[in-house]
Amino acid sequence: MLNPRLLRRRIRSVQSTAKITKAMEMMATAKMRRAQEQALSGRPYSEKISQVIADLDAEFKGGSTSRGSTSRGATSRGATSNNNAIHPLLTKREAKRIAIVYITTDRGLCGGLNANMNRMVGNFILEQNVPVIFITVGRKGRDFIIRYGRDIRADFTGLGDKPTFLDTLPISRVVIDDYTTGYVDLVYLCYPRLVSTMVQHPILSQLLPVKPLDYQTIRPLDYIYEPDPFFVLSSLLPRFVQMEVYHAILEAIASEQVARMVAMRNATENAHELIGDLTLSLNKARQEMITKELLDITGGVEALVK
Repeated sequence: MLNPRLLRRRIRSVQSTAKITKAMEMMATAKMRRAQEQALSGRPYSEKISQVIADLDAEFKGGSTSRGSTSRGATSRGATSNNNAIHPLLTKREAKRIAIVYITTDRGLCGGLNANMNRMVGNFILEQNVPVIFITVGRKGRDFIIRYGRDIRADFTGLGDKPTFLDTLPISRVVIDDYTTGYVDLVYLCYPRLVSTMVQHPILSQLLPVKPLDYQTIRPLDYIYEPDPFFVLSSLLPRFVQMEVYHAILEAIASEQVARMVAMRNATENAHELIGDLTLSLNKARQEMITKELLDITGGVEALVK
């Protein structure tokens, strides 16, 4: 027979756990709204800057000669002289070393978010025949890479739930410097992308060299670049990398809060179910004790009568 005292103690313990998970769910819900708004508001900017880079790339590949750089007022300012120049962030090289900007969370208790990220990165590493180094953002990803025995080029932790664009600039600076100096030949960006409340999809996309969109898939507009297209492209490409890193971090924060909210909600529901099962067991144990005591009393009375 189960001990009622132990059951009561266990019920109190589970009730305390349920209160904690409920509080964590409420905190994650409050943080989720702001993080979700930031992540969603950054997507249009990222898409528009990608379109402008695609137009500039078509400009230098000669895809827009029919539109005429002269009509844009750029030929007299040296656009033609730079037409064959390629920006370092667009230069493609043979991949002898790959870098991955790996963005995860600093804390756990967010379901399978980090596990899915680790699984995808692990499979990617196994498929490569060249060295892979990491620029980790978040403790969970850093710990996984250390256990995996891979090199960490730089580590960034403690960005918090509300990082600013300036807070993420050091990450972008490491990425840009390593690529322009030739230390790495290919850079990937790995982060969880918020799809819905129940789905956070792990993303592994190429960051450098920058891959402009197919110009045929976007709406052709006749831009006028000042002072010239090459100057605009040289200024825009580093900004594009910085914004991609910043937006990926915002997506990761939003995914973390959503995943934690769902995980804590499930934990609270499971705790309440466990409390119900333990309460039922406690009632059965008390009933057995009462029945046993009644049988003892009845047996003692019959013995006295005899």
